Amino acid sequence: MKTDLIAQASIEIKTDVRTVWDALVNPKIIKEYLFGTDTYSDWKVGSRISFKGVWEGKPYEDGGIITAIEPEETFKYTYWSSMSGTPDVEENYAHISYDLEEVATGVRLTISQDNIKTEEAREHSEKNWGMVLDSMKKLLEKK
Repeated sequence: MKTDLIAQASIEIKTDVRTVWDALVNPKIIKEYLFGTDTYSDWKVGSRISFKGVWEGKPYEDGGIITAIEPEETFKYTYWSSMSGTPDVEENYAHISYDLEEVATGVRLTISQDNIKTEEAREHSEKNWGMVLDSMKKLLEKK
C-alpha cells in the first residue's frame, strides 16, 4: 500500500555542480559518504542500481531501477531495502530523487523519498538523509 508520507532533506554545498553530480554517480565517492556502501550501475534510465555493504554486522543488498538521469540536474530511482522487512515487490519500493540547483554559494542538493509507511519511519529517513548530506558536504568542501 502506497502512502503520502515523504522524507526530504536539503543542503547547500560550496562547490560547483559538476563536483556534486560526480558525487552522485561515482561509486568511489558514493562509498565515502554513504556508510561504506558499494554501488553498482551503468547509470542509464531503465538500468538496475544496486547498493551492497554491511550495516551493524549484517550484509545487505538494496536497489532498484533508474527512472531519470539528467546530468547536473536530477537523478531518480526506485528503491527497496533488504533490511525493510518487506517483500521485494513493486508496492514496497520508494522513489528516491536527488535534485541539484545552482545557488549563489554553490549547489543546493535536495533528496526526497516517498512511499514511507509511518511518521516514525519518515522522521528516521529524514535523519539518515541529513547524515548522508552532511557527510557529502564535508567530503566535497574539503576537496
